[in-house]
Amino acid sequence: MSLLKVENISYSVILKDKTDKQFNILKNVSFEVESCEVLGICGESGGGKSTLAKVIAGLIKPDNGKIILNSKLHNRTSSPIQILFQNHGEVLNPLRKVSSLIDEALIINRIHKSYIQVEREKILSSVGFPIELCDRRGYELSGGEQQRAALARLLAVNPVLLILDEPFSAQDVESQLNLVKLFKKLNNEFKITMICISHDLKILNAIAHRIIILRNGEIVETGITKEVFNKPQKDYTKFLLSAESLNLTYDEIQTQSKK
Repeated sequence: MSLLKVENISYSVILKDKTDKQFNILKNVSFEVESCEVLGICGESGGGKSTLAKVIAGLIKPDNGKIILNSKLHNRTSSPIQILFQNHGEVLNPLRKVSSLIDEALIINRIHKSYIQVEREKILSSVGFPIELCDRRGYELSGGEQQRAALARLLAVNPVLLILDEPFSAQDVESQLNLVKLFKKLNNEFKITMICISHDLKILNAIAHRIIILRNGEIVETGITKEVFNKPQKDYTKFLLSAESLNLTYDEIQTQSKK
């Protein structure tokens, strides 16, 4: 069943220079997200991925188009869509205790005060955050601990859709693998629908059921992840896959990127 429909979304900004020209970041983007799936969105930097995430999350308003969330699947929560930013500071206040942040979110989700501690520990455990660190403040945590605490804060409001904006960026290989396992666990065990935005095709191949290839604000190709990766139909997708495995020279990359 479709959880989310993105219909003809466009978004632009006015360039503050001598020309004041309009720059189109998203151009009539349409797709659906099925309940309980992980949808990957990939493309080069500047292609509109993070802007699209913010539009879906309701942080910015599109110029045109609609974001339609299936009301039958989200009436159990007041905050149906949550987004985990690459910068955890967007979610995690460095001066507040982790326990306080989680408890606040649980209260928003109308959890009775007598169950707060149990629910807090359950959520922190589900994301692999050490319970003994829950009274530490954000600035006292490592980068990985901050990310998991921020994720726990988002999960505490019981979202039906979680958007992950470049969650693997600036992570070493071991940390990336641990995050892949964590997100797959949340998807499989807790049935959380996810949109995972990443420029790393190998990671999306491991985690996403379907994938969207975005270029210059437009969908170039979409389909089941394994099928797109094994038999890409578009030159740009082939370019991304080849560049990922470092099979292209600089001149070949320049030629492909103009197609």
